[in-house]
Amino acid sequence: MLPPDTLEQRVRQRLQTLTDDGLLRTLRSPAGVDLSSNDYLGLATHPSLVARMAEAVRDEGAGSTGSRLLRGERHAFAAVERRFAAFKGADAALYFSSGYLANLAVLTTFAEAEDVIFSDALNHASLIDGVRLSAAQRVVIPHANPDALAAALASHAGRGQRFVVTESLFSMDGDEAPLQAQADVCGAYGACLIVDEAHAVGVRGASGSGLVEECGIGPKTFLTVNTGGKALGVSGAFVAGPAWAIAYLVQRARPFIFSMAPPPAVAAALDEALSVVAREPERRASLSAKALRMRRRLVEA
Repeated sequence: MLPPDTLEQRVRQRLQTLTDDGLLRTLRSPAGVDLSSNDYLGLATHPSLVARMAEAVRDEGAGSTGSRLLRGERHAFAAVERRFAAFKGADAALYFSSGYLANLAVLTTFAEAEDVIFSDALNHASLIDGVRLSAAQRVVIPHANPDALAAALASHAGRGQRFVVTESLFSMDGDEAPLQAQADVCGAYGACLIVDEAHAVGVRGASGSGLVEECGIGPKTFLTVNTGGKALGVSGAFVAGPAWAIAYLVQRARPFIFSMAPPPAVAAALDEALSVVAREPERRASLSAKALRMRRRLVEA
């Protein structure tokens, strides 16, 4: 074990290296034109969301007072979970206080020692960490490559379950997963497809529920993970899928069981966000048009 002074020296050296390389991060309040936030539809300051959340704080208080399995459960959580499940065309949904926790929960709860997880090479850090923390064997697949996925599945035909994990709309490059082809490959090999819809929910699909809807692969998808803090403008994330899988998460997912329930007012705000997505489709249309114009400019450049 390093003595405290030696540990401090090591940490200070690492921080200095980051500073010298121009990589030291800073915490700054937002200013200027927003070109980097996840508030794709501008719902974080939408008057109806703000009013609904304020009303819920007055009715329910500022905090939940406990985990949902103890004293933190509220009718608002169950209500928004039912609504979100219908939004996704799924049997059931479970709300987590962050997308990071939701991904950790899914991958560490369902993947066991004899299983194999096949993960896209450009998956988000929360998916990577969930894969690493699971007991399953890990296989990284070349980005958005259904042929490579099929080859990997064919070469890992063990006794356990196989899981395929991908984002639908990738956060860094902005490209889309070939979901239809991946779903077909998973069906052929008996693999469970898990899709992180963090950057697509609220934005893509006829109802705004995501690329799984747009591609028509809902029945072929095991679980989706859907953030509430990006296009929906609030926070947290929903895992949506078959009722038996959601019930199992309630019983076994450590990030759910051992986390304080979010403030109930967050659930109320998310419920209102789903209403806004439904009644103001012009927000999605405007975002799509802007993205298309930007893509054309990049191609022309």
